[in-house]
Amino acid sequence: MTNAVQTRLPLTPTKQKYRVILINPRFPESFWSFRWALEKVLPGKRALNPPLGLATLAALCPPGWQVQIIDENIDPVPVAPQVDLVGVCGMAVQYKRQCELLDYYRKRGYHVVAGGSYASLCPERYAGLADTVITGEAEYIWPLFCRDFEQGKAGKTYRETGMVDLADSPPPRFDLLKLDRYASVSMQFSRGCPYRCDFCDIIVMFGRKPRTKSLEQIGKELDQLRSLGVHNVFFVDDNFIGNKRKAKELLRFLANYQQQHGYEIQFGTQASLNLADDTELLQLFREARFSWVFIGIESPDEASLREIHKPQNTRQDILSAVRRIYGYGIDVFAGFIVGFDNDTLNTFDRQYRFIMASGIQVAMIGLLTALPRTPLYERLKQEGRLIAGAEHANNTGPATNYLPMRMKYTTLVESYKELYRRLGSDCNIARRIRLKTRYLKKPVYQGEYPFVQRLVIITKLLTRGIIPGGPVRLWHFLRTLIVCRPRNWPQVVSDWISGLAMRDYIKRYFSIDPEREWRTAQATIALIRRTCNGYLGRGNLEISIKDTGAATLLAVTLRGTVDQRFFTHSVRRIERLLRETAVTLSLRIEECSGKQLQHLDRVLQLLSCYGERISLRLNNKIRPLLKTDLTVFHIMADDGFATPTTTK
Repeated sequence: MTNAVQTRLPLTPTKQKYRVILINPRFPESFWSFRWALEKVLPGKRALNPPLGLATLAALCPPGWQVQIIDENIDPVPVAPQVDLVGVCGMAVQYKRQCELLDYYRKRGYHVVAGGSYASLCPERYAGLADTVITGEAEYIWPLFCRDFEQGKAGKTYRETGMVDLADSPPPRFDLLKLDRYASVSMQFSRGCPYRCDFCDIIVMFGRKPRTKSLEQIGKELDQLRSLGVHNVFFVDDNFIGNKRKAKELLRFLANYQQQHGYEIQFGTQASLNLADDTELLQLFREARFSWVFIGIESPDEASLREIHKPQNTRQDILSAVRRIYGYGIDVFAGFIVGFDNDTLNTFDRQYRFIMASGIQVAMIGLLTALPRTPLYERLKQEGRLIAGAEHANNTGPATNYLPMRMKYTTLVESYKELYRRLGSDCNIARRIRLKTRYLKKPVYQGEYPFVQRLVIITKLLTRGIIPGGPVRLWHFLRTLIVCRPRNWPQVVSDWISGLAMRDYIKRYFSIDPEREWRTAQATIALIRRTCNGYLGRGNLEISIKDTGAATLLAVTLRGTVDQRFFTHSVRRIERLLRETAVTLSLRIEECSGKQLQHLDRVLQLLSCYGERISLRLNNKIRPLLKTDLTVFHIMADDGFATPTTTK
């Protein structure tokens, strides 16, 4: 069954109270995770942004339905939820985890729905994974699916073939999210972008004519966020100024709103570089209290920009444009890409010089990646340059899915990693800050945390970031404070947090030696086998290593009683392996009782700082007995662990 709907169905109360759980799968770590900042510095934060799409989907459910949102980046997924329906969304980078969750719940008898941006872009990849697949914008087709589900005739595919009028988009159910656990909260004013960059999938999904919500809609959403204590908002628009006239109307509204409510909120968003051309627009951004904007700069090379059909970035000097935005107190985050057909080895040095001169600290550099259905993908496919089986989900990792034209693939990847290593040095973090403050003299950003929390953040930054770097890093940090006014110090502190978070990621993911990892993992296994030989022989303990292609996987299964030696000597060696390499760990606990539970708790606390790389499988009887915060791990359930009950 395929449905294409152009008008919104009325939401009518239902006789039966259906129960639905909507799940946002865990994101694999990337530059945008800012894991170091969230874990080491920012108080109580677990993720950058909440799942706005699921909050909107919850608002589209019929009245009377009981809806729960689970963000796996914040909370573990429930093993046996008492619900009628399970919905799992996902971006491309979440696809692998999304598939795991869809498979888990479907095998246990739940009606499972797959949706999200990747299902819209590549619906064919969900064949057989879900009972129902939702593709496209949800405002019209989700209510139709809900009606069909209530009547027991839910179809396999619901596809939106038209364009949604955003006047029909309801206020998201922000009340269903744990907003205090996020660094900022997402809103959306518009969808679509007028430009046609050939590597971008935005216009494929949302079109080139930006559509907007009304000012009344935005006001209601802001009122709701203010009532929930939110002070930091990210407009996730594909291009906030895609329609400049509408953007200016909104900015004037936001400036008045801020004045009426004591400037309680600060904003950030995404926009095109032509923001710098319009002084009225820049002034309105400042008056509305936008403290930062993300801009897709891509390359300082005009030939590369024309190659990818991005002429809007060639109409002015890019460095001057960035500095002009700084002049209005607005920080610039930027995206850069290497690997265009025009690029050579000289490109990496040119990117380095531009990023340093611009002072951009949050510089997201990615390898060019061909996304399905984009013009770039089709061209490379015709040229036979796509790499079969290569992933296209994450363009910030040291791999891509095509063969470059003017350099070897290995040269592209190694030069990319070296570029990031250069930018991540203490000296270059500090130098960019000093260069930025020459132009960003009156920053909008003054910190969004209360005074006491600011002191906590600064203390953690010093003790966990600056001082561990030794006297040289401390000198660079103090120097960035000395050369600017105290008004700039919150911005300086924020830049150091961002810089060290990206440096931490580079250190852990860009310096991998696969052969060394394998030898170290083998040595770890040999030690554990010598220490715990008896338990291995009786089957109480099982341990192995496997080369997954992406990384070395160490698998440990506990099936019975082991003594304290395993929880001390062996686990310490595993912790050392995780600390010194990028090895991933699969830890399965089938049986654990008595004092072993206390040992297990201490082990999990010891390993929690590597939670992103640990897949944890626990017997359901064990989970409630543990005191450790399990949400930091990649939690999966197994067939023998749970017997969920559904109402089907």
